[in-house]
Amino acid sequence: MDRSQELYASGEQNLEANLIEHEVTESSSVPQTKNYKRWLRLSIYVFFVLSCQPLATILGRLYYENGGKSTYVVTLLQLIGFPVLVLFRFFSQIRQPKSTDTDSNKSPSFTTLASVYLCTGLLISVYAYLSAIGLLYLPVSTFSLILASQLAFTAFFSYFLNSQKFTPFIVNSLFLLTVSSALLVVNTESEDTTNVSRVQYVIGFICTIGASAAIGLLLSLIQLLFRRVFKKHTSSAVMDLSIYQSLVASCVVLIGLFASGEWRTLPSEMRNYRLGQVSYVVTLASSAISWQVYTVGLVGLIFESSSVFSNSITAVGLPIVPVVAVIVFHDKMEASNIFSIVLAIWGFLSFVYQHYLDEKKSKTCHGNPVEEDTQT
Repeated sequence: MDRSQELYASGEQNLEANLIEHEVTESSSVPQTKNYKRWLRLSIYVFFVLSCQPLATILGRLYYENGGKSTYVVTLLQLIGFPVLVLFRFFSQIRQPKSTDTDSNKSPSFTTLASVYLCTGLLISVYAYLSAIGLLYLPVSTFSLILASQLAFTAFFSYFLNSQKFTPFIVNSLFLLTVSSALLVVNTESEDTTNVSRVQYVIGFICTIGASAAIGLLLSLIQLLFRRVFKKHTSSAVMDLSIYQSLVASCVVLIGLFASGEWRTLPSEMRNYRLGQVSYVVTLASSAISWQVYTVGLVGLIFESSSVFSNSITAVGLPIVPVVAVIVFHDKMEASNIFSIVLAIWGFLSFVYQHYLDEKKSKTCHGNPVEEDTQT
C-alpha cells in the first residue's frame, strides 16, 4: 500500500512538473512570436520609407525640371494620395477579427479625434508647402541634405513632449547634422544655381529648414498622441491618422490652389510639359502614391518604435537622393556635398546605435522578471 502511494505521489509530481514546463515553454514562445511579427512590421515600414521618400522627391524635381511651376501642385502631391489608404484600410478591416475586449474598444471622443486630425493636418500642410518651395529653388541633393536637420528638430521637440533623453550619442548626432547643414550654407557658390537668384536660394534654404522643423514637431506630436490619446495601439489607428490628417491637409492646400489662381495655368502647363501629357499625368500620380506610402511607413515606425527612430530611418535615404540627382539631373557633387553626406550618415548611425542600446536595456529589464518567475 505504501509502495503504491509513493508511485502515485511521484506520478503526480512528474505530471505537475510537465505541466509547469509546458506552461513555461508556451509563455516563452508567445513573446518570441510577437517579437517576430513586430520586426516584420518594422521591416515593411522601413522599406516603405527608404524606397518611396527618395522616389517621391526625385519625381517632384522631375516635375519642376520639365516645365512644372505650381508649388501648390507639388504640395498637393504629398497629400492627395490618401484614397489609396482608404481602400487598404477597408480590406484590412474585413480580414481583422473583431475584438471582444470592451477596454480595448474604448476610443477617444469625436471632438478629441477631430481636434487631433485638424491640428496634425494643418501642420503637415505647412510642412508640405515649405518643402515644395525648397525643392523649387534648391538642387535636389542640397534640398535632401538640409532636410536631414529634421532629426535635430525631432530630438529637440521630443525632449519636451516625450521626455527624450539627450545621451552622448544623440548629442553627437545633432552636432554632426547641424554641421552638415551649415556646410551647405557656407558653400553656396559651388551650387549650380544658374536659373535661381541668390535671394531665391536663400528663400529655398529657409523654407527647407522650416519644413524640417515642422516635420520634427509633427513626428514628436504623433508619438505623444499615440501614448496619450489613442487607446487602441493597432495598425488601424495608424491608417486612420494618416488618412484623416491627409484629408484635412489636402483641403487646406486645395483652398490655397484656387485662391491663388494657379489652377488656371494647369491645363496649359500639361500641354507644354516637355515629356508629354501622358508623362505629366504619370509623374503626378506616381509622386502622389509614393508620398502616401511613405507617410504610412513613417507613422508606422512611430507607432512601433518612436519618432526619433522613424526620423533616423528617413535619414538613411539621404545618400540615395543626391546620387540619383547626379545621374538624372546632373547636379554637381562637390567635396562639400560629399562631406555633408558623410556627416549626415555618421549622425544617423549615432541615432541608430543609441536606439540599439535602448532596445537592449529594455529587453534586459523585461527579461529579469521572467527569469525570476521560472526559477520560483
